[in-house]
Order: sequence, then structure tokens, then C-alpha cells
Amino acid sequence: MTLAFIGGTGLTRMDNLDITGRQAISTRWGEPSAPVVSGRLAGQPVLFLARHGDPHVLLPHQVNYRANLAALKQAGASAVIAVNAVGGITSAAQSGVIVCPDQIIDYTHGRETTYFDERDGPVTHVDFSWPFDAVLRERLCRALAACDASRVDSGCYGATQGPRLETAAEIARMERDGCDIVGMTGMPEAVLARELQLPYAMLSLVVNPAAGKSDTEITMAEIEAVIHAGMGKVCEVLSALVADG
Repeated sequence: MTLAFIGGTGLTRMDNLDITGRQAISTRWGEPSAPVVSGRLAGQPVLFLARHGDPHVLLPHQVNYRANLAALKQAGASAVIAVNAVGGITSAAQSGVIVCPDQIIDYTHGRETTYFDERDGPVTHVDFSWPFDAVLRERLCRALAACDASRVDSGCYGATQGPRLETAAEIARMERDGCDIVGMTGMPEAVLARELQLPYAMLSLVVNPAAGKSDTEITMAEIEAVIHAGMGKVCEVLSALVADG
């Protein structure tokens, strides 16, 4: 199995990745956000793609998710781990905690959400009852435990449109819907991986309380501080995951 990692905000590059090459891959759905990086992590071959480009220039709704997933598959990926920076909604999702979600709710709009949209193609529906691969999630949870990471081993990711942060009322609605964390890139990435038959799971680093969940204003300086501290632990977890086989 060749694991591919998609790096989100705060993980444009992996410092612990021994890079062996870069591939500029074109797909029928356009260009991916960045070249696909080949390298070795914990002695094993892996792939890496910066979701927002390198440097980070693409807003969540501007990412060509179809091209990104297709490029990784063309490069030889057989499974995908996606890293996200998210807001925490429920009490367990505190800043600095890493969540491995098992469900997702899509609040986005206007994005290209399927590969099966050609007029002369077959009408295809994929089962998305359980959006994240159970085997990959189990491996991630083991790696999180091995690294003694502050973690939550399940939860529901709410995917919003962005790039603005949410209102307190929107977060209150999402909590009633059952969301534990909120981000802007989980969809359509997760379902596109399912359509390509790529096992897919997420590591979501909580970088701030969601709107209305603290008494202070959310500032980018505070978010960046948590990202700086937390993404090092994320890279450690990914290395442990690969080493575990």
C-alpha cells in the first residue's frame, strides 16, 4: 500500500519527509493544487500533496479537489490520509486536540462534487454511509495512542463553505446537527476519494474554539500558534502510522 498525505493549512510541507521527487501531473479535471511529492517517511515510500498549493494560496472553495485526488491516484496512491485544521464545537474538541472523525456533514455549495457528471456516462451512486475507511481510522487511532497525542478517536466533521469563519448561530445549528468539529475542506474531498475507490481517513487538528464557544474573539495569531505547535505532533503521528505498516 502506498499512502498519500494531503496537507492542509499549516502543513504545506512535511519537515520529516525525505523528498525523492516531484511530479507535475495533469488530469482530465485540470491541474492539482501543487506537484505530487514523492518521498520516504519512516523508511517507507509515501506521496504528499499540498491542498492549498505551495505556497499556500488557494482558498477552500478554490481547491480543485477532483484534480488533487485524481493526481494522487495517477501517481500510485492506494490510500489517502487528509490533514485538516478545524474549529472545535463540542467540549472534547479543545484547541490542540487531534480528532479522527468517523462522520461528516456537508454544508458546502457550488463545488464540483463528483467524477460521474458526464452526460453520456452511466448514472452512478456510491454508498457514503460511512465516509471514512474503518481500517485506516483504526491505524490512525493506534498511531495517535502510540504518540501520546491529545486525541478524540471519533466525531462528526461539519464542512462549511468558507473562507469566512462561521457565525455563532451557524455553529449552534451544527452542534444540534451532531457536529463536533468544523472545517472547510472535508467535502467534496472525502466523497471523491470514495468514487475513486481510494480508502480515505482524516486527522483534524483543533486550532480554535468555534464561533460562540469562547468569550473572546477568534484571532489568526492564536490559531497560528496552535497550528505551529500541533502540526509537529501530526507529522509524528503520520510517521508512526507508516512505521506500523
